[in-house]
Amino acid sequence: MNSCTERLKNGIITENPTFVMMLGMCPTLAVTSSAINGLGMGLTTTVVLVLSNAFISLLRKVIPDKVRIPGFIVVVASFVTIIQLLLKAFLPFLDSALGVYIPLIVVNCIILGRAEAYASKNPVLPSIFDGLGMGLGFTFGLTCLGICREILGAGAIFGKAFIPEDFHITFFVLAPGAFLVLSFLTAIQNKLKLPSATNVAGDDSLSCGGNCASCTGASCVANKGIVEAERAAEKAAKAQAAKEAAEKAKAAKAAKAAQEAAKKKEE
Repeated sequence: MNSCTERLKNGIITENPTFVMMLGMCPTLAVTSSAINGLGMGLTTTVVLVLSNAFISLLRKVIPDKVRIPGFIVVVASFVTIIQLLLKAFLPFLDSALGVYIPLIVVNCIILGRAEAYASKNPVLPSIFDGLGMGLGFTFGLTCLGICREILGAGAIFGKAFIPEDFHITFFVLAPGAFLVLSFLTAIQNKLKLPSATNVAGDDSLSCGGNCASCTGASCVANKGIVEAERAAEKAAKAQAAKEAAEKAKAAKAAKAAQEAAKKKEE
């Protein structure tokens, strides 16, 4: 059960998809014009994450390795279709607000990433908690962003206005406002030295590997491998250079000692 608790903590805090891993930025920026939209998108993604992780974990020994990614997409697409139909039937206002971003959950890198990195290699129960943790972390990130944008742009929280209309900054409920709010939240993270994909020092092992300035790939596990390989190569090169320098210094010292011995012998 400790493993399940660890998976929850990992998704919500340690590797939060929005604020730490910087994954799923498309829905994060697109649907968070209000807190209710962010909460709805996050919970919808959470349900898909939990169900797809559980099903993929059950089939992990059945799905051939060569077609695992197409297999994962079929599983995820099936659950997304079911969730979309349920939203249309019971929460049509939310379905209308989220629009095309519900079917786009199929290609959300968080869902495919957890399926590949965890669910396909672990038992069902930890996989369910991994999906739940990641989903709740994603929901928390979207809701926070939605609250900030709704307060600034509409003077309300969850549709309840408390700031007069004269003080609304409509810019923040538009697409550019999403980038600005996210950049402010990321700047606060960096200022407080909180771990994130854009604030990595030393050998911190985030999924994207950090070091965005010299990033050589996408923000994914593949990039982590590239960054770690570069770090290992750099470390090995420094060690080799230090070894060669030590050997040269030792050889020079030995040569100098030999010269002094030869001089003394001549004298």
